[in-house]
Amino acid sequence: MNWEPLANSLEGELHTLESIKRIYATDASAYRVVPKAVAIPKNEQDLKKLIRFASENQTSLIPRTAGTSLAGQVVGGGIIVDISKHFTKILEINYKEGYVWVQPGIVRDDLNRALLKQGWFFAPETSTANRAMIGGMIGNNSCGSNSVVYGSTREHLLEVKALLSDGSEAHFKEEETLTGSGTLEKRLYSAIDEVLTDEDNIKRIKKDFPKPNIPRRNTGYALDILADMKPFNPDGRPFNFCSLIAGSEGTLAFVTAAKLRLTKLPGDYKRLICIHCKTIDEALKANLVVLQHRPHASELIDHHILEATKRNAGQAENRFFVEGNPKAILIVEIIRDAEDSADSAVLNLLAELEQKGLGYASPVVKGDDIKKVWSLRKAGLGLLSNIPGDTKPVPVIEDTAVDTLELPDYIAEFNKILKKHELYSVHYAHAGSGELHLRPYLNLKEKRGRELFRTIAEEIANLVKKYDGSLSGEHGDGRLRGEFIPKMIGDKNYRLLKAVKKTWDPNNIFNPGKIVDTEPMDTSLRYEEGQETRTFRTAFDFSNDHGILRASEQCNGSGDCRKSALAGGTMCPSYQATRDEKDTTRARANILREMLTRSEKLNHFSEPQIKEVIDLCLSCKGCKRECPSNVDMSKLKAEWQYQSYKENKPSIRTRLIAGYSESISAFESIPWAYNLTRNLSKPVLGFAPQRSIPRMSSLTLRRWFRKKFHSLQRRPKKKVYFFFDEFTNYLDVEIGKKAIMLLDRMGYEVNGVNHAPSGRAYLS
Repeated sequence: MNWEPLANSLEGELHTLESIKRIYATDASAYRVVPKAVAIPKNEQDLKKLIRFASENQTSLIPRTAGTSLAGQVVGGGIIVDISKHFTKILEINYKEGYVWVQPGIVRDDLNRALLKQGWFFAPETSTANRAMIGGMIGNNSCGSNSVVYGSTREHLLEVKALLSDGSEAHFKEEETLTGSGTLEKRLYSAIDEVLTDEDNIKRIKKDFPKPNIPRRNTGYALDILADMKPFNPDGRPFNFCSLIAGSEGTLAFVTAAKLRLTKLPGDYKRLICIHCKTIDEALKANLVVLQHRPHASELIDHHILEATKRNAGQAENRFFVEGNPKAILIVEIIRDAEDSADSAVLNLLAELEQKGLGYASPVVKGDDIKKVWSLRKAGLGLLSNIPGDTKPVPVIEDTAVDTLELPDYIAEFNKILKKHELYSVHYAHAGSGELHLRPYLNLKEKRGRELFRTIAEEIANLVKKYDGSLSGEHGDGRLRGEFIPKMIGDKNYRLLKAVKKTWDPNNIFNPGKIVDTEPMDTSLRYEEGQETRTFRTAFDFSNDHGILRASEQCNGSGDCRKSALAGGTMCPSYQATRDEKDTTRARANILREMLTRSEKLNHFSEPQIKEVIDLCLSCKGCKRECPSNVDMSKLKAEWQYQSYKENKPSIRTRLIAGYSESISAFESIPWAYNLTRNLSKPVLGFAPQRSIPRMSSLTLRRWFRKKFHSLQRRPKKKVYFFFDEFTNYLDVEIGKKAIMLLDRMGYEVNGVNHAPSGRAYLS
């Protein structure tokens, strides 16, 4: 395929490099499909060129944002279209009428920060909301913890501007008559009219689609919802194709802008009741009581996740509310407009729980501690991957939804099926909406694990159908569940879905193989049967992870490293600067895993693709604390550098930087000489001329401490030992002085230590 004309015509970027394609080869699911290219369009004109190119060259476009896909929706063999870099604007806010126009690449939490001051917000909330983007939320019809009150994205999507498969522009909104402006758009309305005026079609849709009282139902295209609109239901709301586009996973059109309904912020008085239960069944029965008390959320955390929090530095601190060793905790959020109303609601719920003997402890959390509890709950997806070894909780049937009244019985039958296969599962998330994320522990590197991957999917699909539930509650069908849609809604209804796809996208260029015409769910898996997990002799100790390759495999793609600078925390500063996927922690883990697994070179670490992606890592160690999967990229990078230098010897510049402590110490008595030559050496050493070289202080911090520092403390109550790192000692002396003087005034006896250099420059 000749990419040059396309690359030359785009204002954005087009990458056909193998390393970039491999970064986009996986998502947070079990799938791996290397794309042909990656495009980062800058504007709508770029998107039109991509659509035209895809049509002319019989390839496909796979839309990608971040933080919403769990079923293989955004992996495929076409062109990945990453809109997360440039399509990030808020186009219009209208508080008077309660709506906002946005581009699809804006992050949900960033949008809400802009709305917060006026007391509004976009209500649907995924657990990944600090990096999940509106385009992905539309594609998967995302919801979240608060869906018991606010529903899903579909209920808040008012209008959509999109590009159709012929490159024409369309504007979808409420319509009184089913007409369209463009030729293809007119065909869309006439085709849906033909489908939904057929009485047999309507009867089958009502009979075989998931129960309408299940709020989280996202199986196939939403024909059941369109059938309930005017003119097909005279009592319904006006027809709106937005309800079809929500949940269509980018298979029908390319969204360029969305008009979203805004919601007034709820009351200021929040309480969390953390109901500790001895069994999952007890927690689900408590959930039925909770739902009678108007909660804003009712979320389950089981003991598997609670155990995983102990292995994560950031989340271990958020376990303050856990009492004993519960098998499950039901987190219930109560929000009211007045403090006495909130407290009264809590007391009423606690009284009924006690009366019915549900929960052995129910601590109430208020204030800033509420964020800590929700942080622990939202980290669940990533935490599940920090279990050492090849057996992991696998996303295979983790999105099923049933009627909340039937949830206890459904889960009891579900666990019987797992027990029959000698398996056990994680249970967590949205009990209040009838959808638990259920992940059985499987080893997909082994034949038995891959066989069980399919067996469990088939048997649970039958169970969901028995309860007239939805196989996909919020995470979509993708590559994982598309195969089972005919079983869930019947063959004739499935043919209607295929007709919808054919009408909207006759050349099959928009995200093919998702929802309809899906390959078998156990193809294109990340791990091949019998795949060798290579072992390497390393300088660092990776024994806790069972080796460096498994340490890189810890990344499950949840994308916590993609959160914006506005979200707080450190991870990942290079991504925050460039907004390129290749500069995320997960991209680095992906490429390291790919090369260590598949490289044919004698020294796998010397592959140039690794350097291209990993070089900008600052070794800040933000990921070590903030990544819920415990991916420590600083350690992985240091090992990669050490191993790659065995083949590619370091340059003089690199050696000088590594030996910085020794070289600068030679100037300790003549700092003026260092300052005089520091900028003159930039061209020789290969530093960019714009790069500033810090001045060396005339007096080192250690010498100042020994000779000039005078403590104000006569009787210090505490003692502290100060580490004179080489950067503070020679360059940032004033910062070091202030730190020592501050400690002194806080009542510490500050002691110096005779220590070796930190070695930090060698790691860099």
